[in-house]
Amino acid sequence: MFVSDFRKEFYELVQNQRVLLFVASDVDALCSCKILQTLFQCDHVEYTLVPVSGWQELETAFLEHKEQFRYFILINCGANVDLLDILQPDEDTIFFICDTHRPVNVVNVYNDTQIKLLIKQDDDLEVPAYDDIFRDEAEDEELSGNDSDGSEPSEKRTRLEEEIVERTMKRRQRREWEARRRDILFDYEQYEYHGTSSAMVMFDLAWMMSKDLNDMLWWAIVGLTDQWVQDKITQMKYVTDVGILQRHVSRHNHRNEDEENTLSVDCTRISFEYDLCLALYQHWSLHDSLCNTSYTAARFKLWSVHGQKRLQEFLADMGLPLKQVKQKFQSMDISLKENLREMIEESANKFGMKDMRVQTFSIHFGFKHKFLASDVVFATMSLMENPEKDGSGTDHFIQALDSLSRSNLDKLYLGLELAKKQLQATQQTIASCLCTNLVISQGPFLYCSLMETKNRRCKLLPLVMAAPLSMEQGTVTMVGIPPETDGSDRKNFFGRAFEKAAESTSSRTLHNHFDLSVIELKAEDRSKFLDALVSLLS
Repeated sequence: MFVSDFRKEFYELVQNQRVLLFVASDVDALCSCKILQTLFQCDHVEYTLVPVSGWQELETAFLEHKEQFRYFILINCGANVDLLDILQPDEDTIFFICDTHRPVNVVNVYNDTQIKLLIKQDDDLEVPAYDDIFRDEAEDEELSGNDSDGSEPSEKRTRLEEEIVERTMKRRQRREWEARRRDILFDYEQYEYHGTSSAMVMFDLAWMMSKDLNDMLWWAIVGLTDQWVQDKITQMKYVTDVGILQRHVSRHNHRNEDEENTLSVDCTRISFEYDLCLALYQHWSLHDSLCNTSYTAARFKLWSVHGQKRLQEFLADMGLPLKQVKQKFQSMDISLKENLREMIEESANKFGMKDMRVQTFSIHFGFKHKFLASDVVFATMSLMENPEKDGSGTDHFIQALDSLSRSNLDKLYLGLELAKKQLQATQQTIASCLCTNLVISQGPFLYCSLMETKNRRCKLLPLVMAAPLSMEQGTVTMVGIPPETDGSDRKNFFGRAFEKAAESTSSRTLHNHFDLSVIELKAEDRSKFLDALVSLLS
C-alpha cells in the first residue's frame, strides 16, 4: 500500500527499532541512503546496511538476516515485482520500499499489511482498480464446488436447467473477467520506466521533519542528476524536479551581503547554473570532453574521419586554438573561459546541436573545489563499477558511498579519474563496433550496437546489445534499449518482450537485475531467443 504520511507511517515507526537497509547499486540509491543515514544518526536509530546488485543477492541477504530484523527498508529495488512471493517472509515482517522502478507491482500496491510503498503518488502511476484484477476466492470455490458430474438422469436435468444456465453465465462472466484482467495487466506492465528520484523522496521527508541540511539537498540534486545522465526520465520531468530543488537551494544558500552573514572560507555553497552538457569538461580538456561525451560524439560521428573533420571545423568556428582546447580546462586563458558557454552554444546551433546547455547545479567546497552535479554522478558511478579486482562489490559500494561526503574529496577526485578512463573505453568500444560493422539488423531492432548505415530508419529502431558474461557457464548479458527520439517518453518495453521470448522458446534465462530489460541468457539459446524476439516485435 502507498504510505500517505511518511513521517507518522514510516519514520516514527522505525525510529525505535533495529532496521535493515537494502540499497541497490546505483547513484540515486546511494544518495537516498546518505540522506536516510544522516537522519538515523541524528535520532540514534540502529540500522544495518547491505548493498545488493540483483535479486539473487537480495534473496540471500534476506535469508541471512530475517531472524534478526522485523523492519526492512529497500531503496531502488522491490517495487516492480511481487516481493512477498520472492522472499516468502514471516507474517509480521514489514517492508518499506522507496523505489523509482515503474510500474509498481499490483500486489505490492494492494497489500496493506506487509508492504509500505514510499512513493510519491503525484507521479502518473495509473494503477488498475482493485476489482479489475482481484476477485473474491469464495466465488471461485462456489463455482468449482457446484460442477456437475454429468451422470444425472435426463429427467433430473430439466429440473436443474435454471441452475446450469446460471452456472454457465457465471463461468462466462468469469472467463470474460479473466480476459479483461489479462488485457489490463498487459497494458499496465507493458512498459518499464522510472518515477521520482528516491533521493528527492528522502529529502522531502527530511524537509517535512525540519531536519534538512545543505548536504542532504546536494545528495537529492545528485540523485536527480543521475536519472538525467542515465536517461531514465523525460526532459519535462527533469526540468520540473529541478524547479522544485531550485527553491530549496535558494532557501538554504541565501545570504545577505553584510559582515554578519559572510560565509566561512571552507563552507559548502550550492548554486543553480545553466551549464554545458559536456562530461567532466571542467576537470578535463575541452577536446577530450567533446570526444567522449555521448551526445557530441554521436552528433559529430567521431568514429569516422569525416566526423573528426567536423569537430575541427566546430572548434575553428568558435575561434578556439587547438593548443587551448587540448590543455586542461583550468589552464585555459581566462578570456576564453569567460565566454566559452556562449561560444559553444552559438557554434553548436550551426552544427545542428540545440541541446548543448542544461539546467543544473554546482557545489563549492571553499574556494578551491567546485563540482557540477553531473561530475559527482560520473565519479560515484565509476567508483561503484570499478573493474579492478582489488576489492569486492561491497568495497566498491562503500568507497562510492564515502565519496559523496565532503570530508572524502580525495575519493571523489579518484572517481573523476576513473570516470575519464571509463568514458574513453566506452567511446573506443562503440567506435570499434561501428567501424567494423558488428551490428546485425534484425528487422524490428538493431542487434549489438548502432551501425553506420544510410538507412535513416535506424534512428527510430530500438537496440539489443549482448556481451559475454561468464565463459565457464556459457552465459551472455542481454540489454534492451528503447529508441532515442526527441519526444521519447523513456518507457522501455523490452522487459516484457524478453520474458515472452524466453517463455515461448524455453530459453534458459535469469532475470536477476532490478531493471527488467537486463537479463542473463545461455549463449547457445541466443539464436532461438532472438528469432522469437524478432517474431514478437515484427
